[in-house]
Amino acid sequence: MALSLSSKDFVHQGEIPQTLTCDGNDSSPALSWSGVPAHAKSLALIIDDPDAPDPANPKMTWVHWILYNIPVSATGLPRALDASDLPLGALPGKNDWGKTGYGGPCPPIGRHRYFHKLYALDIELPNLHHPTKAQLEAAMAGHVIEKAELIGTYQR
Repeated sequence: MALSLSSKDFVHQGEIPQTLTCDGNDSSPALSWSGVPAHAKSLALIIDDPDAPDPANPKMTWVHWILYNIPVSATGLPRALDASDLPLGALPGKNDWGKTGYGGPCPPIGRHRYFHKLYALDIELPNLHHPTKAQLEAAMAGHVIEKAELIGTYQR
């Protein structure tokens, strides 16, 4: 069974509800997954927007949330996850607002795509002390067993 990622808040390629954006409560979506490979040691999650700032002329990929060392026993994350309620052992990275935790969609113009990427890793990573996306990807290099992706969209 392949690694899969889904949300009860939106379907793949579907609209992310306003409550999960800067126009609402800025709450993280409920995410669930299955098919974690038996030999995986940890999971990592990166949510980013490759359409920033304007989908017609993207200039960067904006990072909304980073979590790593999610235990393989976890089967998902609840909606509106508070930092104090992370699965035991999970560690946060730094988003592009320079903060840990979730920052919801807040596109300045046009309809943006938000990629929710879950990685199964063959190691548990050391404490990277709030890594950026680039730092986490460098630490994961050569250790990704499988990847699942869920894309949501939002336009203000």
